Amino acid sequence: MAQPRDPFEPTPRRQTVAFAWVLDALEDLEPTVRLMFGCHAVYLGEKIVLALRARGDDDDGVWIATTPEHHPSLAKLLPSMASIGVLSGGKGGVTGWQKLPSQGEDFEAEVERLVALVRARDPRVGKVPAKKKKPATPRSRLKGP
Repeated sequence: MAQPRDPFEPTPRRQTVAFAWVLDALEDLEPTVRLMFGCHAVYLGEKIVLALRARGDDDDGVWIATTPEHHPSLAKLLPSMASIGVLSGGKGGVTGWQKLPSQGEDFEAEVERLVALVRARDPRVGKVPAKKKKPATPRSRLKGP
């Protein structure tokens, strides 16, 4: 019988996970990792909590799945937290998702605080993605007897 594949093991389609030590810190919560837009999304159950990104630009770091109403309280704990440029369309606006930039001087300490929030299931961190709607089939569009 074949051995089950390690979900964190790189495959030809999947690059090495950036900041893999974050996954190590969450390992006992059994996170699921999915490739998403050139980074790795980290899920706990159906909730996306983080994304890990290292592509060589200003948006590299740990992305936080959150919403604008939680930004002020999270910023008190994570002072380097900032909006994600690529998600604002390069306009510098506020984005729902936030990041802890990898070039920040307290990056590791802030990520450790963020991991503690994730481990505590803090409601400010994480989102359940909207379900994708199935496209209508031609038959369902027909109106007839």
